[in-house]
Amino acid sequence: YRDTVRDFWRGEPASLGEFAARFTGSSDLYEADNRRPIASINFVTAHDGFTLEDLVSYNEKHNEANGEGNRDGESHNRSWNHGAEGPTEDVQIHALRERQKRNILTTLLLSQGVPMLAHGDELGRTQQGNNNVYCQDNELSWVDWDRAREHDVLTEFVGCLTELRAKHPIFRRQRFFQGRRIQGSSMEDIAWLRPDGDYMTDEDWHTSQTRSLAIYLNGQGIPDRDHLGVRIEDDSFLLLINAHHQQVQFTLPGEEYGRVWETAVDTSDPLLANTRRRNQKAGARLRVAPRSMLVLRCAVPPS
Repeated sequence: YRDTVRDFWRGEPASLGEFAARFTGSSDLYEADNRRPIASINFVTAHDGFTLEDLVSYNEKHNEANGEGNRDGESHNRSWNHGAEGPTEDVQIHALRERQKRNILTTLLLSQGVPMLAHGDELGRTQQGNNNVYCQDNELSWVDWDRAREHDVLTEFVGCLTELRAKHPIFRRQRFFQGRRIQGSSMEDIAWLRPDGDYMTDEDWHTSQTRSLAIYLNGQGIPDRDHLGVRIEDDSFLLLINAHHQQVQFTLPGEEYGRVWETAVDTSDPLLANTRRRNQKAGARLRVAPRSMLVLRCAVPPS
């Protein structure tokens, strides 16, 4: 999961199919022996290695302070500095780094399975490029609470994501997706769509340069039941994912998926300040910013 999500958002070719498998709970790893999505513990960063801030700010490790000539620690981090190594005053690079952090966090918290968020990633914690701070009991490894106040937007964004996950069982399914109609719904429990609104083809999946897709999650296609035995139902969601370096136009699918869609998350607009994009009808065309992710909730279901 860690390696796939890192590679996908930094633009590695031929990573889309692997991304889809990890996003849906890694059934290829767990379903054969009757385990469920909860078996997948998902994380992109952990207690060792780069923090999330450093993952988008450094191409190389910087472990000189450890006294081992920068030989310690992992050298292949699947990181990307987005144009400058370490801190920068370049506004465009800074904005892209922040958007990439939101992309990764949105992916993590809306994936099937159990999300593991490293403490401090929601606060912009940095280790200044050091990916092996086991020997550092100082400012390099501590949480800088003063600096954390500069990341209020990120902290609030993560809070919204965790609330969204907690409120909607579609992101916490007890069973794997089947890719077919579930009793009680006329639509598949999950659908993989191209930006033009049509189904993804085998060719689309195997084209190494494919960077964008839409994922339909059917809230009426959940086979789970609650503790009273009542079938669980939820809103449906549509995730528009654009890992391309250019803007991509998406066409929303037809009314059989949903008649009106409301913006729940926009990684290019973390506070949803652009209210004009909040509601869109079936078939509408949306421009999704480069390297960003748009999460739409079905506000008016099919009739």
